[in-house]
Order: sequence, then structure tokens, then C-alpha cells
Amino acid sequence: MKLTDSIIKAVKPQEKPFSLPDGHGLVLLVQPSGAKWWRYRYRFNGTARMLSIGVYPDVTLKVARNEHARFKELLVKGIDPSENRKAEKQQAAIAAANSFETIARLWWNHWKHDKTERHADYTMRRMEADILPAIGAKSINDITAMHLIALIRKVESRGALDIAKRVLTLCGQVMRYAVAHELAERNPTADIKPSDVLKPVKKTNHARLSEKELPELLRKIDSVDTGLKLTTHYG
Repeated sequence: MKLTDSIIKAVKPQEKPFSLPDGHGLVLLVQPSGAKWWRYRYRFNGTARMLSIGVYPDVTLKVARNEHARFKELLVKGIDPSENRKAEKQQAAIAAANSFETIARLWWNHWKHDKTERHADYTMRRMEADILPAIGAKSINDITAMHLIALIRKVESRGALDIAKRVLTLCGQVMRYAVAHELAERNPTADIKPSDVLKPVKKTNHARLSEKELPELLRKIDSVDTGLKLTTHYG
């Protein structure tokens, strides 16, 4: 009989661990403490294996079945689910070590030595506020120009054009550091010109004086300055 949430919740622990089968190797192991662990029991190359899926109810019945189905698909392809999980963990560890955030902090520690504490702290706060939430978890080699364009446009959208430009500059410094230390293959900021992706600032043209008008302006300034001196002296 297939398990249901009602059945699982109603199960009481016993003196010894026991299992409730859900079918095709998926079982719920009930411990004397009351803890309920999902397990997948299978055979690979004739050897009995067991894989933990997690603890109920943190891992729901639906999630456990989805994981179980994924593991069964791996077996059909001739892949041991246990070995596949180890490989996934190794890949995740490598990705974390090569994430933009990890390398950004390495760059910052290298860069800050000849900077004032105030400048260094401001730079890190800027990264933590605008850059790391957006691309910090990405592998540095997976970051493209499109990721960076989306990032600076988001900053620009709140009316912070100058900060958007500084954010791009910071990303470029981190990427150059990564390339120099053979942590990245290339620097995608080299493909981005801020004026190509950010809205131009409307310039205000102020009135200009002709050469003929300049002497008159100087006389007026001189008369105002003289008047101020007299007021200060006799006032």
C-alpha cells in the first residue's frame, strides 16, 4: 500500500527501527526516537545499496517520490545514484570555490592594502549591496556580458546612474583579477561600454557670453566687489 501523509503522521515509534515501504525501494525508516528518514534501497551491479533522501516532514512525501524517480532514471542509464550524488557534491564545492563572491573577496583583500579603511569599507558595502546578491553565487566563468548589463540597468532603474557605472567598474576589477590568477578565462566587462547600455544624462547648456559682453560683466563684478568692501569697512 502506498504511503500517505495521514499514514506517516499516525505512525508511532517502536523499540526497534522499522520501515514503511512506499514501493520500488523507497521506504520510510522510523527510529525509536520518532525520527522518520526516507531511504532508497536498490541494487547496482549486483550489490545492495542504500541512499538517504532526508527526514520527514522536512522532505515531504512528494519531494521524496520525486527524488526516488530521479534515482531510478539514473539506474536505467547505468549510473549509480550514490556515486552520482558524490559527484554532484564535488561539483557544487568546485562551483562555490570559483563563485564570483569568493573571487570578489579575494580581490578585495588584495586590492585594499594601499587604500584607506573608509574607501575599502565603502567598496565592500557597494559590492554587498548591489553586486553579490545578483551574481555572487554564479561561477565566475558563467558570468556573461548580459548578466552584467542586467545588473547595472537594475541599479540605474532606481536613479543611481553614477553608482551603476561604478558597479560595472568594480565587476571589471574583479574579473581582471580572476583572469590574472587563471581563475577565469576572460573579462566580459570588456564587451560593455556604459554609454551603449545606460541612458544618457541630459546636459543643460548654460548661456554663454560673447567677447563683447565680457568687459561689461567684469566691470559689474568689480563694482559689486568694491561695494562689498565699502560696506564692510564703513558698516
